[in-house]
Amino acid sequence: MDSKLQKALKIMEITKGNICDHCLGRKFSNDIEGPGNPLRGEKIRKIILQEDITVSKDSKCAVCNDLFFNINEELVKNIAQKIKDLRLEFDGFVVGSKLVKEVVERDQSLSQKMELEVESIKKEVNRELGKLLEKGLHKEADFDNPHLVIMVDFKKETPSVRIQINPLFLEGRYRKLIRGIPQTKWPCRKCKGRGCEECGFTGKMYTESVEELISPRVLEITQGRSSKFHGAGREDIDVRMLGTGRPFVLEIKEPRHRTIDLKKLTLEINQEAGGKVEVLQLKYSEKARKASIKTSSPDTFKTYQAQVELEEPFHAEKLEKLQSMNIINQRTPLRVSHRRADKVRIREIKSIKAKIISPQHIELIIKGQGGLYIKELISGDNERTSPNISEVLGTPARCVQLDVLEVQG
Repeated sequence: MDSKLQKALKIMEITKGNICDHCLGRKFSNDIEGPGNPLRGEKIRKIILQEDITVSKDSKCAVCNDLFFNINEELVKNIAQKIKDLRLEFDGFVVGSKLVKEVVERDQSLSQKMELEVESIKKEVNRELGKLLEKGLHKEADFDNPHLVIMVDFKKETPSVRIQINPLFLEGRYRKLIRGIPQTKWPCRKCKGRGCEECGFTGKMYTESVEELISPRVLEITQGRSSKFHGAGREDIDVRMLGTGRPFVLEIKEPRHRTIDLKKLTLEINQEAGGKVEVLQLKYSEKARKASIKTSSPDTFKTYQAQVELEEPFHAEKLEKLQSMNIINQRTPLRVSHRRADKVRIREIKSIKAKIISPQHIELIIKGQGGLYIKELISGDNERTSPNISEVLGTPARCVQLDVLEVQG
C-alpha cells in the first residue's frame, strides 16, 4: 500500500474521520506539492476515496475544532474597521494569534503519533489570516519592520482583535547651543518625579532638556503616545554641544501617523527651540539603531574645547609634554560615583593642542575616546585620573568652560 495512503488511513483512524482539509493537508506538507494545505487535504481525500474507503465528516474537526472557519472575510472587515477607528497610518504588518491550548496540544499530539516534522497549526493560522489581510487591507506583511502587529484571540467563540502599534524611529544630530540644560528629562531627586515644593511641583530638576525641546513637535505630528530619547553618549549640563552635533535616535511610541515632512519638521523644531537646541540631518531610522548608537559611543572619538585656569603661572615649554599623553587610566570620577560603577576605565587620547591665553589661562583642543571624562583629565580628580594635565603642567588646573566640538559617527 502506498505510504501516503497508509499515513492518511492512520490519521483517519486517530481522528475517526473528522479532520478538516487544513489539518489533513498540513500533515502532508512534506509529501505533496501544492498551493496551500486545503488543496493537499482535498488530494488526500481523493486518494482515500479511490480505494473505496468510506470517509465521514459529520462532526467538527478533531484537531482544530473548525477553527479555520473563523478565518474569514468578516474577521478581516472587523480588523480593518478597528484600524480605521484608530485612524492609523501604516504600511507593513504581521499577524499573531492566541489559540485554545487543547487545539495546539491535539495538533502536536497527532504529529508526534505520526512521527511528522511539519509546521504548527499556529503558523498556518497566522499565514492564512495574513493572506486574507493583505487583500482586505491592501497592505503587505512585513516580518522585518512591521508598523502593526495584529493579534487575534481565537480562544473565545467570537475572535477578539488587539492592534499593537510599533514605534517609529527618527535619527539625527543635535547641537546644544546654551549651557544649563541636560540631554534628557531629569526627575527631581527628592520626589522622584511626583512633584514637590523643592522642584516647584514640576517633578524635574531642570525646567527643560534637549529631549523636551525636540520631542513635543514630533509627538504632535505623529500623534504618538510618548517618546524616548537615545543619545550617542551625553555631555554635562554645563557643556555645549557644537560643531556637527551629537547623534541621537528619537523613539515615538504608538504613532498614529508615520509620513512626515522631515525638512519642515526640522525647521519647526529649531524655531520652537528658540536658539537653545538645533536639530540636523533628521531621517527615518530603525529599532536596531537605538542600541547601536549607545554601544558605539565608547568606540568613537570626540573633540573638546576646554578653557583651563591654572593655580600658578607655568612654563610654556611644559605644554610640549601634553603631547606625550596617550593612554589614560581613569577611575570613575567622584562627581558621578553615586550613579556609575566604581572601576578604572582605560581611554585613549589622539591629540592635545594648547593655546596660551594668559599666564594662568590656556585653551585646549582635546581629541579623545568616547567615555573620557575631560574635566577630570584636567584636574586629576584626586589622582583618580592618571596621567592628568595638572601633574604634567606641574600646577593644579581646573576646567572652567567646556564645549564638545565634534562627535564621530
